[in-house]
Amino acid sequence: MIAERVTVDARGARQRLDRYLAAIGKWGSRSQVQRLIDGGHVRLDGHPAKAGTLLRHGQIIAVEPMPPAPMAGVEAAEIALDVLYEDEWLLVINKPAGLVVHPAPGHWAGTLVSALLHRWRGAPPGLDPMRPGIVHRLDKDTSGVLVIAKDAAMLADLGTQFRNREVEKQYVAFVWGRLRRHSGTISAPIGRNPTHRKRMAVHQGGREAVTSFEVCEQLDGVTMLRLFPKTGRTHQIRVHLAAIGHPIVGDLLYGRGRTRPGGALIQRQALHAERLTFRHPHSGLRMSFAAPLADDLLTLRRRCSPPARAPAA
Repeated sequence: MIAERVTVDARGARQRLDRYLAAIGKWGSRSQVQRLIDGGHVRLDGHPAKAGTLLRHGQIIAVEPMPPAPMAGVEAAEIALDVLYEDEWLLVINKPAGLVVHPAPGHWAGTLVSALLHRWRGAPPGLDPMRPGIVHRLDKDTSGVLVIAKDAAMLADLGTQFRNREVEKQYVAFVWGRLRRHSGTISAPIGRNPTHRKRMAVHQGGREAVTSFEVCEQLDGVTMLRLFPKTGRTHQIRVHLAAIGHPIVGDLLYGRGRTRPGGALIQRQALHAERLTFRHPHSGLRMSFAAPLADDLLTLRRRCSPPARAPAA
């Protein structure tokens, strides 16, 4: 394969190799660049490269294109998407609860990736066909705003914005109980649960995680919150709310099986990505997209509303 050569400029000096290549935008996100490096497709001054190498001005990087990744059974599927915005660079959708974002064992079919492969008639050049353009994700049973890039440069730029915490994320959750404070910030590190590997947990060996919240409405045994995660750890909002004793209604993984008399109020965790604000990678304009609450969340809110008081005689 013919390698493309890049001469490290002054801005690249002292940068990590993987960050520098990801910022250029021709080879996808940092994780895709990492796979290129691990696969032996990147050489630095003629020698096999390491992702963490700090670059020097004038060095020569040679990047070979990676052979197309096997699709591992992932096929295009005609799945309707609720499109909030689209142009030639980006797609912003309101993801429904129940839709898995990208393929994984047990979820190879019927994912958002399948929908994108059908919509675009395959993965656009430079994008990983296993997760084309996907820079962030929402859990299967979380609904709301999701942005998808249409080429590698847009993907790299959005990835940088997420890593640098330039993206503003706003969620709505319905949690059990009444909070003592009307607003606050949960700052507690999150890592893999040492005994239940499919779960995350608050523990001192974890990574920094910060979530701000404010109470929107006090319902009957349930509180409606608006949340602003400052970091992006796996299951962050769910773990943080469970850690302060107010797990999300319907969360089977972190909710410890809590229900109301008469059965479950909702068939998934009551969590919704309400708004996403970021800089458009092409135009540079600050843009904000909002998704209305899903019908099941509106039903939950109505069912938990306190009964109206009778007028005074």
